[in-house]
Amino acid sequence: MKNPTQSAKRTTAFQERVYAALSGIPRGFVTTYGSLAALLECGSSQAIGQALRNNPFAPEVPCHRVVKKDGSLGGFFGHSTDRAQMRKRRRLKDEGIIFDPSGKIPERFILRTMKAVNPPPALESFQPILAGGGQSGSEASPTAH
Repeated sequence: MKNPTQSAKRTTAFQERVYAALSGIPRGFVTTYGSLAALLECGSSQAIGQALRNNPFAPEVPCHRVVKKDGSLGGFFGHSTDRAQMRKRRRLKDEGIIFDPSGKIPERFILRTMKAVNPPPALESFQPILAGGGQSGSEASPTAH
């Protein structure tokens, strides 16, 4: 299997770290720009957004699974247009994410603490853990909450 974090497009060491961390977010869940920033100890949600804007590995490295801290969508490939928002929303819905009446993602779908579930093969040291519990990847699903 091809390593999804290897591409002909040049990426920085920071971008590689962001893409590696993001690869551990399972289908049916999202994380926030701030949570990724905290995990990577970079201190900048904006830096995470810039790395995702240039993600050459999508959709294998699922940048659509990163949202704002309030559960609203944020950008998609560096765009915040209605069209970009609709594409991101469609991808998330296809993965089982639901939206509340205000268009935000409910808290039960948001991984805020990153520790240990379903690491991709190249990322043994990163594993997200569901906020509020230590479920394994096979038990983790949006309906399990």
